[in-house]
Amino acid sequence: MAEFTSSSITIEAAPNEVMAVIADFARYPDWTGEVKEAEVLATDAQGRAEQVRLVMDAGAIKDDQTLGYTWTGENEVSWTLVKSQMLRALDGSYILKAAGDGATEVTYQLTVDVKIPMLGMIKRKAEKVIIDRALAGLKKRVEEPK
Repeated sequence: MAEFTSSSITIEAAPNEVMAVIADFARYPDWTGEVKEAEVLATDAQGRAEQVRLVMDAGAIKDDQTLGYTWTGENEVSWTLVKSQMLRALDGSYILKAAGDGATEVTYQLTVDVKIPMLGMIKRKAEKVIIDRALAGLKKRVEEPK
């Protein structure tokens, strides 16, 4: 990813618990806010999603997109845009690091390029809002009582 926006959060759970929530695409509509539908289209030999179709509704921007996922070890997943109605590019990743006392530091990186003209400053602000919302939703979902 060339120029990206990044943010981190600490979640009170082990990395494998956090990754289990990240990898559970069917539940994304429960905690992400913008994702209204998620459908795994293809999986790898370990049963992890390789391609996922997401129906997004972020207010002014509604999109039906397909993302390709790459899993690196147990603590990193990245994605890239396969197809979209609204976006030219979408590259992102979650990187998990054990933070001691059973906690995990989650870093989310994102680059978005929309098909409509948009100032770089506004685009970065939108990326930051997406990242912060996603991290807050992930933290809430992982830490909520079972």
